[in-house]
Amino acid sequence: MNKANLLNTRDINFGELIANGRIYRVPAFQRNYSWDEEQWEDLWNDIIDLQAQPLERHYMGALVVEAKSDREFTIIDGQQRIATLTILALAVIARLHQMADQGIEAEANRERAQGLRNKFIGEKDPASLVESSKLFLNESDDAFFQDYLIQLRPPRNPRGLIKSNQLLWNCFNYFSQRLSEVTAFDTDGEALARLLSEAVARQLLFILITVDNELNAYMVFETMNARGLELSSTDLLKNYLFSLIKVPTDIEALQRRWRSLITVVRQERFPEFLRYHLLCEQPNIRSQRLFKLVRERIQTPQHVFDLMDALEARGELYSALSDPNHGYWVEYPDCRTHIHELNLFRVRQMTPLVFAVWEKFSKDDVAAVLKMVSVVSFRYSVAGGLNTNALEPAYHQAAKAVLTGAAKTPREVFQTLRPIYVDDRKFEQDMASLVIGASGQHKRLAKYILCRLEEDASRHTCNPETDPATIEHILPENPAEDWSHNFPKELWDAHVYRLGNLALLEASQNRMIGNADYEKKRSAYANSQYQTTRKIAEIAPEEWTHALLESRQRTMAKRAVHVWRSPYL
Repeated sequence: MNKANLLNTRDINFGELIANGRIYRVPAFQRNYSWDEEQWEDLWNDIIDLQAQPLERHYMGALVVEAKSDREFTIIDGQQRIATLTILALAVIARLHQMADQGIEAEANRERAQGLRNKFIGEKDPASLVESSKLFLNESDDAFFQDYLIQLRPPRNPRGLIKSNQLLWNCFNYFSQRLSEVTAFDTDGEALARLLSEAVARQLLFILITVDNELNAYMVFETMNARGLELSSTDLLKNYLFSLIKVPTDIEALQRRWRSLITVVRQERFPEFLRYHLLCEQPNIRSQRLFKLVRERIQTPQHVFDLMDALEARGELYSALSDPNHGYWVEYPDCRTHIHELNLFRVRQMTPLVFAVWEKFSKDDVAAVLKMVSVVSFRYSVAGGLNTNALEPAYHQAAKAVLTGAAKTPREVFQTLRPIYVDDRKFEQDMASLVIGASGQHKRLAKYILCRLEEDASRHTCNPETDPATIEHILPENPAEDWSHNFPKELWDAHVYRLGNLALLEASQNRMIGNADYEKKRSAYANSQYQTTRKIAEIAPEEWTHALLESRQRTMAKRAVHVWRSPYL
């Protein structure tokens, strides 16, 4: 993607942004106004600081707009900031009118108020005498914004307003209150006007990104991948879908269904959900191409509602794939364990296949496929650490085979996944050199592996979610000096987190031995309830060495080959 052809980027201050008759519109179905006192206060403090330092500048971040003409723009990202600054300007104008009404430089302050309104808000219509606006908000907020805030009219019943309208009104009241607390603004209209014309208009800078269509706007978001953007890829996708609907009753129906769907799959995850949905039928859908693909495939109202039907059918399952405790799994207890494993492995690429088997296979076969996918994932991603780029094409092929009837059983599904099934020899080598960190996700993964190996050795259940065992590092995480004769200091970090150096141990025993020498540790191991831990005392009766660690890990690797093995070989 050639950035130069995609967008026009430049620095611009707020005064330049709204000058020369420019008009900004928020798309009708973009999200409502949502800033609250935390954001208002941050902005206010920044502006007050700037007022005291006239040579300083403050960046307000990126503002992404789509140019409809040389003077009319659609705000793709930045509506919260632009709306808030406009409301601050209205609060300043209202305060100047109050000062004039109180007889404080009445003529001068009315003239200042009108000049600021013309510059920051819009000019009065000479026929209707209604104040116009440079900014138009979304469908939910614009009527209140235009009819009350722009006209400086208080609403009759603020408590009866919808939440976003209440926030707009509260924002106006917040800035009005802050202005009244600044002593310098009590009688000095010039100082008050300068706050707006200097600190706000000249010292607040934006990075203005102008695109020529929604597709380029989507590509900007995917390219920037910036956190904290007010608008998301979900909003852009939503705006496009709603733009195709013209009948008011259809818009209302789509709004209801959209809210319900987003409640299930969550706003920030919708693009991923949509991409995995489409990957059931079409390969190689990169995030950067998602919007373009949607525009190509969805071009009529019927297409929109067909898409919603399909997404609603898969939305709850998509949500459940991220939560082993989701109510979805109550009737599928055999699936829950494998969902937990896939989340532990942080694997998502299998989602299209799960969509497909859920729709085509029996309950038992769904569980069998999830178990198979867990094994494939453990070998490929956890032990092998292989490039994940090969996973999505493989799972697309498997999903498509299920949906078309080419794969009707778990065994046939496995055959489509053979290219990403790591063979025994490679898997054993990977496990023999496996290193696992000690915190967070790595710690949970280590316990999972040790519990699975313990189950295989002892033939007793050892559930990593419920078993009280702790993870013991035979060579301690913080070794004392006497460990250096078998493990040189320069090799401590390389050995502490090797799989062969980890063991399950009762919490009380783990606390008791701490960083003790090996002799004391060996005694605790010999009395452990965990068979794989008792075995340490047998293979290392006197000391723990690098050679014994290597030997133990090779033994664990051999056991792993049949613990994580497909039954369809």
